Amino acid sequence: MRTWRKSLTEIERENFSNAIVKKFLAQDAYKNSQVIMAYVSMAEEVQLQKIFVDAFNSKKILAIPFIVGKGEMLAVEVPNFDALEVGDFGILTVRKDLRKFIDAEKINCVIVPGAAFDLNFNRLGLGGGYYDKFLPRAVNAKKIALAYDFQIVDAVPTEPHDFKVDMIITEKRIIK
Repeated sequence: MRTWRKSLTEIERENFSNAIVKKFLAQDAYKNSQVIMAYVSMAEEVQLQKIFVDAFNSKKILAIPFIVGKGEMLAVEVPNFDALEVGDFGILTVRKDLRKFIDAEKINCVIVPGAAFDLNFNRLGLGGGYYDKFLPRAVNAKKIALAYDFQIVDAVPTEPHDFKVDMIITEKRIIK
């Protein structure tokens, strides 16, 4: 899946991302949320910058993952784009002097990344287990996957600790 994502052209990625983000922004799960959590997109992933812009413009509280240990992450508030700097592994993070952590229970909507998803809302993550440990603490949040349609497969391998999403949005469909 990662290879397939990397094979998208820049134009395909932009067009697919725009279609996916437009559908996400129209969802009640987002519109009715005051606190959302999203990831900082890597180059081959669905690009989420327009969600960040909309969240800032809508006066929502936006959080991103902050890695605190092996398989452990917290939610850190992003007050604006200027608060971001390149951190570990070349991934953007909130500057140390601006870090404010948000309790997982206060989050209303979490955008969940993954390598693949199936129609039973199972998710194949990227191997770190971060979201499988974090999502159970986000008890008040809708868990939404934004993915390219080719990432939807018949079945993904699951284990008892794997955490499902509530909805999957692709450029072609919304799976609820």
